[in-house]
Amino acid sequence: MTRPRRLLTIGHSYVVGLNRRLPHELARAGLGEWEVTAAAPTFVHGDLRPIQLEPFPGELNRVVPLRAYLTRRPHVMVYGRELRKLLAEPWDMIHCWEEPYIFAGGQIARWAGAQRLVYYTFQNIAKRYWPPFNWIEKTSLNRAAGWLAAGHTVQGALGTRPGYADKPHRVIPLGVDVDAFQPDPTARAAIRLKLGWAEPGPPVIGYLGRFIPAKGLGMLTAALDALPSPWRALFVGGGPMESELSEWAARYSDGRVRIATGVAHDAVPQYLNAMDILAAPSQTTPKWKEQLGRMLIEAMACGVAVVGSDSGEIPHVLGDTGEVVAEADTAAWTLAIGRLVENSKRRSERAAAGLARAHAVFAWPVIARQHWNFFEELAPK
Repeated sequence: MTRPRRLLTIGHSYVVGLNRRLPHELARAGLGEWEVTAAAPTFVHGDLRPIQLEPFPGELNRVVPLRAYLTRRPHVMVYGRELRKLLAEPWDMIHCWEEPYIFAGGQIARWAGAQRLVYYTFQNIAKRYWPPFNWIEKTSLNRAAGWLAAGHTVQGALGTRPGYADKPHRVIPLGVDVDAFQPDPTARAAIRLKLGWAEPGPPVIGYLGRFIPAKGLGMLTAALDALPSPWRALFVGGGPMESELSEWAARYSDGRVRIATGVAHDAVPQYLNAMDILAAPSQTTPKWKEQLGRMLIEAMACGVAVVGSDSGEIPHVLGDTGEVVAEADTAAWTLAIGRLVENSKRRSERAAAGLARAHAVFAWPVIARQHWNFFEELAPK
């Protein structure tokens, strides 16, 4: 009897239970031909909150907890020696959800030996790294059998780069859990009640993510200030701009602005459902542009109309289902949001189109199948 082939997938994001939907769906799609193991840290500090390794009910893959150090700084984060022991096992494929130029990515390349290794990268700006990161990247790519780009802008940035250009690669975006993220009228009503909003009321314009300048909070608040139609706004997330955002919200004494911080990922679908429109006004900087915008696909899966900037991957994610606006044009942002606020039919059409795209393009089973197609090209029977 032929033994099942073995896949090991490693990533610090797997500390969040919902993020392990990829290995879960890989295990389901492996149809008994592959055994799937996910390796995840026991703890990371996280962008918005400390995170202990979370459970994922009904998980079909095996989970191996690993100690991780320096998790406040992902570029220099490293795993404990349990990872070396795990990588010494025989694997038919090792999937590394860590960038090839960071310490953890190099650590995995070094300890994986000659086993087939694939990197999953989100780097969509062609950067020149200083030592030791350039050495790590070169070594990692030399040992890799191939790589996956999380978006078209990633492929554009890396596709001709030495070490990447001659390796098999595919564009496969992140997915969304369409069971957790779905339209939910009950959650919509409950969150709005919790926020103290009477119904019916004006449309709710939402924001989800870090409270930092690069995410375009200044652009969004300026656009809202200029909006002539009645509106409400819900900001979900956290970060260094929280006090500045609170000061702006206080100017609206009618309570139309609410800020929710400390929201766990499994509660995000409820808050998304409380929104009529999600705004993603990301702003490109010399060192960053939007790599995907997970909030986009999560909002789409919840049946929320989306308006996003033209930064990085956002236009590719939205396709023709959302409003794409020039990132630095405040007047255009006010106009685009205003059109959705004032036209419920347009808003409903955008929401329905986004929901359909979330299921057809970004649902985890679709993404898992694309991964398997690539893995099987690299590891034929």
